[in-house]
Amino acid sequence: MQNRLTIKDIARLSGVGKSTVSRVLNNEENVRPETRERVLQVIEEHNFSPSKSARAMRGFSDKVIAIVVSRLDSPSENQAVRAMLPLFYQQGYDAIVLESQFSVERVKEHLQVLKQRNIDGVILFGFTGLTAKMLLPWRDKLVMMAREMPGLSSVCYDDAGAVQLLMKTLLDRQINEIGFIGVSPRDTTTGLKRTRAYEECCQQHGLAAHIALGELTWQSGYDLLPQLLKHDIRAVVCASDTIALGAQKYLQQQQISGVLVCSIGNLPLLHFLFPESFSVELGYGAAGDAAARQLLAQLDGSTDLQQTIIRGKLAL
Repeated sequence: MQNRLTIKDIARLSGVGKSTVSRVLNNEENVRPETRERVLQVIEEHNFSPSKSARAMRGFSDKVIAIVVSRLDSPSENQAVRAMLPLFYQQGYDAIVLESQFSVERVKEHLQVLKQRNIDGVILFGFTGLTAKMLLPWRDKLVMMAREMPGLSSVCYDDAGAVQLLMKTLLDRQINEIGFIGVSPRDTTTGLKRTRAYEECCQQHGLAAHIALGELTWQSGYDLLPQLLKHDIRAVVCASDTIALGAQKYLQQQQISGVLVCSIGNLPLLHFLFPESFSVELGYGAAGDAAARQLLAQLDGSTDLQQTIIRGKLAL
């Protein structure tokens, strides 16, 4: 019967029902300890090579790390994940990738399943709405990306520093009429931090602040730029490359020259289509590398929880 046991076989040999075996295999809590032990003993006595989930219930590590991204189609998050994977593979870990779609409930569901499967560690790309209460049970084996959370390790980008770098570059070119296209302050990083950094820079240098807020889409950049052009701006800082694509498209279609577009992200497509634009590279790859190393160090007990900030650099 080696390697061919079914749930029905396990149930018969253990003297329990198939539903009980299923609960044991799913690591559900509503099974008496002696019953759970009897089922697991049957598996071992018959030299059954259990699945990863069955091994996990016994407390053995499968060396699996879960990476929960916000969007599978996010270029920035994909850059970070690509930097993580070689480090995990080198240490013998497999990785699984899940998607949250910015849903708190979906993150809760993912974490519940990962707990049942005894996953070794988690990299979570954070977003507005996540709370310390739901994440602190994972504190020793979780690293959050792009968001700080009290009591957890995190790797974040220097959002304010990126805006300051773009503004300094424009001011060094003697460009003082600068607008800003951003997103709702409900988004802590791309929204609140980047907009606030622009406002503070304008105040510091005595500039008039011209702000238009919308969505994190190219259509938003296309639709909002005309509002700023009414103020005779000579440059616009966009909170993301995606927004900048829309702004550049509007300038191109309307045949408007003399307005410089800069942004945060360093998306290759933006520079291919509009080489005159420039961006700040936030360091997605460096952040992924740092997050992976932090999580691996936490798992082997060689480091404490840490909060890391990745500094951006200008990409002209």
